[in-house]
Amino acid sequence: MQAVDIKPSQSTFVSVLSACASVAALEHGKQVHARIIKPGFESNVFVECALVDMYAKCGSINNACRVFDKMPERSTVSWNAMIVGYAQHGYGKEAIELFNKLQKEGIKPNEVTFVGVLTACSHVGLVNEGRYHFDSMSRDYGIAPRVHHYACMIDLLGRAGQLDIAQDFINEMPFQPDAVVWRSLLAACRIHGNMELGKRAAECLLELEPEDTATYVLLSNIYAATGKWDEASKLRKLMKDNGLTKDPGCSWIEANNRLHAFVVGDRSHPQTQEIYARLKTLTREMEEAGYVPNTKFVLLDLEEEQKEDSLSYHSEKLAIAFGLISTRFGTPIRVMKNLRVCGDCHNAAKLISKIVEREIVVRDINRFHHFKDGFCSCQDYW
Repeated sequence: MQAVDIKPSQSTFVSVLSACASVAALEHGKQVHARIIKPGFESNVFVECALVDMYAKCGSINNACRVFDKMPERSTVSWNAMIVGYAQHGYGKEAIELFNKLQKEGIKPNEVTFVGVLTACSHVGLVNEGRYHFDSMSRDYGIAPRVHHYACMIDLLGRAGQLDIAQDFINEMPFQPDAVVWRSLLAACRIHGNMELGKRAAECLLELEPEDTATYVLLSNIYAATGKWDEASKLRKLMKDNGLTKDPGCSWIEANNRLHAFVVGDRSHPQTQEIYARLKTLTREMEEAGYVPNTKFVLLDLEEEQKEDSLSYHSEKLAIAFGLISTRFGTPIRVMKNLRVCGDCHNAAKLISKIVEREIVVRDINRFHHFKDGFCSCQDYW
């Protein structure tokens, strides 16, 4: 477009920013932001909302907040973008404060607003506050909760370990639960090791989406985590017999204006030797700081030593090691993953952030984790 001297419109910028957000290409997003300023689109409400969304999804919540604070006018969409951004990063308190500010300014919340508020409550365990806001939708705003609001509540209750209440919540829904609802319950069963309820959730989910590989994998992981290796093996065999394959875990990081992707045990990168050398050094430093690989996160029936080796080369660790050798000291390392971050990698990232004195930001399929000085923003509630 630029090569043939066609000027971009607001729609062009919104589309490009959305593309940057989808793959967490922060540096590209910043370059687009710079191009937006020159033709004067920065004050366009649609472009501003796209900028907030892009920065939030790329892990730069501070930049998202700066764009939001500079908006001369804010629509409900603008407020929603920032509330959802805070929710994605696990900043529940900030999301609720912003929601309260929205009300004081006379802006009427909509369905999306409450998805953001309920998600924020879920990520920090604000069960009572979440229930209050859910009830207030119809009571105070005349908004009938839809299935995605119920899914948020199931997620909120499930994460908090209130699985029986979550099940009652599903039974009392005024419409049939969809796949998102059952998937939320199944994920909670995985976290808390509730095999029986997990089986029921998986059965209901497979009735709706019989070819959903994530359901088979989640239920198989519940079996494996509780030591029921035969059941886990049978389920994975059933997947294979049905021609279904598990999506491989993949982590990627942006460096030098390129996206670099890794899978477990990956040796395809041109800098593989340097990456593995840095990871070996990191592992030694972590062990000196008290790190012990948590092999319960290896959901395969392997010998203990094999499990430890398997954990060492997870895609998250490879991406972090690459980030350390390819980005400037003092800058955050931003890693994205297509699945839920591994618990052992979560523990390792906390230690690494302290050892190398750098912030590590990881976005998984559910939320962001900000690792700094040996701690995570999620406070281990995820």
